[in-house]
Amino acid sequence: MESESPQPPSGPPAAKRPRNAAATREAILRSAVEAFTRVGYDGAGVRDIAKDAGVTAMLVNRYFGSKEQLFAETVDASFAPRTVVTDDPATLSRDIARSLVERTAPGADHLSPFLLMLRSAPNPRTAEIARAGIERHVERELAGMLTGDHARERTALALSVIAGVWLMRKVIGNTALVEADADDLARRLEAVLRVVLDDPETE
Repeated sequence: MESESPQPPSGPPAAKRPRNAAATREAILRSAVEAFTRVGYDGAGVRDIAKDAGVTAMLVNRYFGSKEQLFAETVDASFAPRTVVTDDPATLSRDIARSLVERTAPGADHLSPFLLMLRSAPNPRTAEIARAGIERHVERELAGMLTGDHARERTALALSVIAGVWLMRKVIGNTALVEADADDLARRLEAVLRVVLDDPETE
C-alpha cells in the first residue's frame, strides 16, 4: 500500500489585510453626511451610519468617540468647502447669486450644508454645533472679504438671504422660484445681495 504523499507544512496563518484607517474614516464620514442631511441628528442612528459605511457601530465610536462628535466633524466637513461663496470680492454678489440659483435648481444635489443645518436645528445641542460651524467657516470667510464697518452683521444678513432662498426654492419648492428663468432670478438675487453686502457708509 502506497503511503500518502507528505503534505507541505501549513505555516503560520496568513496575516489579515491591514485596514486603511483613512479610507474607513472617510467612508464613515460620507455615510454620516448622507444620514444627517436626510433625517437630521435625532433621526440618524449610529448603527445605520455604520451599516451604510460597511463597518460596525463599535468602529464608528472608536474613530469618532460619540455620535455628537461625529456630527461635529460632519458639520466641519460640510461647511469647510466653499459652496456658494466664492473668493473674488469684486464679483462676490454676482457669483453667490449664480451659484445659489444653480445649487437650488430642482435637479441639483440634495446633500447641501443648508439641509444638514435645517434638519438638525430642532435639537438645541446640534443647532449650537451647526451655528459654530457656520460662523467658523462660512461667516468668517465671507466677512473677511468685505470692507467697511459691520462686516459680520452684513455677512449674517447675506447668509440669511441665502438660507431663505434655499428653503423656499429647494425645500418648499415655491412655484414662482422653481419656474423662474435662472438668469433672471440670478440677476434679481444679485441686486438683493449687493444691498446687503455693500457698506452704505462708503457709497
